[in-house]
Amino acid sequence: MLKEIFNLTLIQHTIRTATPLILAALGGLLTEHAGMLNIGMEGMILLGSFFGVLGSYFFGSALLGVILAALIGALVGLIFAIFVVDLKSDEFIVAIAINMFASGLTVFLLRSIFGVKGAFSSPDIIPLPRIQFLGIKNIPFLNIILNNHSIFVYISWLLVVFIYIYLYKTPHGIWLRAAGEYPEALETAGISPERMKYIASIACGVLCGLAGTHLSLGYLTLFTENMSANRGFIALAAIIFGGANPIKTFGAALMFGFFDALGIRLQSVGIPAQFTQMIPYVATIIALIIVVKRQKSKWREPLNEEKNI
Repeated sequence: MLKEIFNLTLIQHTIRTATPLILAALGGLLTEHAGMLNIGMEGMILLGSFFGVLGSYFFGSALLGVILAALIGALVGLIFAIFVVDLKSDEFIVAIAINMFASGLTVFLLRSIFGVKGAFSSPDIIPLPRIQFLGIKNIPFLNIILNNHSIFVYISWLLVVFIYIYLYKTPHGIWLRAAGEYPEALETAGISPERMKYIASIACGVLCGLAGTHLSLGYLTLFTENMSANRGFIALAAIIFGGANPIKTFGAALMFGFFDALGIRLQSVGIPAQFTQMIPYVATIIALIIVVKRQKSKWREPLNEEKNI
């Protein structure tokens, strides 16, 4: 039975299930560095899933579905920034409102536009293209792991490197981090912290929209109510576990993706779904406990040094 679960297909599924987490987490860590904790990623992913399907279905193009989802994500990110940065609203309340709005709006539009409840699937939905690297097609190990994925899988890997370089190797990335850590110093240098926060929030919305599109057009080819399935919160956990570092966050997202894929594989061998669906959430809780303990140990070290003095 173990061979049926722990094989190359599990790695393949891990890559696919981790991709929306990676994309959303990359967006969330941008707002984290800019000084905003965005728990509204859940709603952004859900809206991206729906509007990706909507655009693909009505325009007959996966690309237009992606563009529509990205635009909706950017709009929601802009709204989040307006309320948090300009109107000084509580970021948690705004984010919860976004999540509730997204859940209600997608259910309403699903029933109003497509006339169905629960899920919408159609052969007219154009999925994202799956990439085949011909050079590794004859190598079984690499062919199973690296081939036949949605294009967003490979884009997410490139974005990890790009965002790492952007944050730590470019002046603009330093400004974005300063907007969250030293906004007064940034303003003294003649750069608006508010503008950097807007950029981070809009970029987060775009990346979450792409994460949702991968779910509905790349991983599957349909939309279901509450399709995001708490992936926004798991992405937030990946950010916390990875210390908002793109590479570490990427590793954390892969870990959570592995447990999600493991749960799916366990269902195929007869283990009830009620148990397997708990696995990614249990892993998330354990990861957060580890982070809290790690932080507490860091806090205790200076106190112990003071006592020794």
